[in-house]
Amino acid sequence: MNDIRSTIQLRVRYSETDQMGTFYNSRVLEWFECGRTELMRQIGLPYSEMESRGAWLPLVEAHVEYLGRARYDDLLELTTIASFAGPARLRCDARIIRLNPEAPVARGYTVHAFTRHDGRVIRPPAWFREIFDRAARPNPG
Repeated sequence: MNDIRSTIQLRVRYSETDQMGTFYNSRVLEWFECGRTELMRQIGLPYSEMESRGAWLPLVEAHVEYLGRARYDDLLELTTIASFAGPARLRCDARIIRLNPEAPVARGYTVHAFTRHDGRVIRPPAWFREIFDRAARPNPG
């Protein structure tokens, strides 16, 4: 299976916490978006470029499992793995762990349809597949 992987670090901001002092549950989907955005940027396909070339990736499905707590100022590690999920969809699996001490926080996935600006579903453009496949190849050596 061809997939690409990216790992970034995030720090829980005060505005992301709730009255119990832990991250608010909807923040996980925002963090997943940060991981997707950085993964696409790392392979040379920032969202702004994809959109200027006529391809959009709206969210069509999301799943989250909450595994543990993260509090204000905790450092998190987010790993995102992207792969094709059918002829016109991209799936991004994500895992978030708290660092120091290490503990799982959340995991899940999002699924995105390839569309034009008007919402009409399309297959991934050839230029997208080419860049994605190049990034998914193992590095020799």
